[in-house]
Amino acid sequence: MRQALRYMVILVAVVLTSGTAFSESGSSKPDAGKMPTDVPLLPAATGQAEKMTSQVMTDKLSNAVGTEYVIGAEDVLDITVWRNVDLSRQVQVRPDGRISMPIIRDVVAVGKTPTKLAEEMTNKLKEYVQNPVVAVTLKEVNSSNIFLLGEVAHPGKYPLKSRTTLLQGITMAGGFKETAARNQIVIFRFTETAPGMKRFTASYDDIVLRSGISDNFELKPGDTLVVPSESMVVFPGR
Repeated sequence: MRQALRYMVILVAVVLTSGTAFSESGSSKPDAGKMPTDVPLLPAATGQAEKMTSQVMTDKLSNAVGTEYVIGAEDVLDITVWRNVDLSRQVQVRPDGRISMPIIRDVVAVGKTPTKLAEEMTNKLKEYVQNPVVAVTLKEVNSSNIFLLGEVAHPGKYPLKSRTTLLQGITMAGGFKETAARNQIVIFRFTETAPGMKRFTASYDDIVLRSGISDNFELKPGDTLVVPSESMVVFPGR
């Protein structure tokens, strides 16, 4: 009887010790919220993960610039084809408005947003590549420029990379010189309905000190701003 009781005590001690070790090792079940690293993903899960990753890349790259930006001649574009380095390129839009790409060759880029161009290139590549994902990003803006002349600190050509008002454009050129006739600003703009340019004027004092806020209009690509000197205004024609 005493021997049997001794064996029972030893057996209970062994069971308790094994249970503690088993619990501490964590092999009974994985921790909540964690996935075992040695369990491979199923094919369906892998495909879904790749699709989600490619979609994230497309959204990120295609939206690197505003959705309203329209590609112009001489702009530099990064064309990325997901998981296909040979079809990816950095290209400059030619004066004829096209870009050259492998397989699909010449593609019209001018007049389209980066997102629209990416969609068209994706459809063209479907004939040659299985499930292509194309992303278009704007590397350099060379087509949208404004020109500032006359009595500003730094006359010249400036890129129009975002929505820019008249006062912001003058600020880009360093502001007025002391001799500037700031109330006689002249703007030349290409017209869309007829050939040639339109000429109109704006006054700095009207914009800032009076109710002429509408004169602080948004500049367009190709606009030329001329700030004359006071001597030109007082003594015209000299």
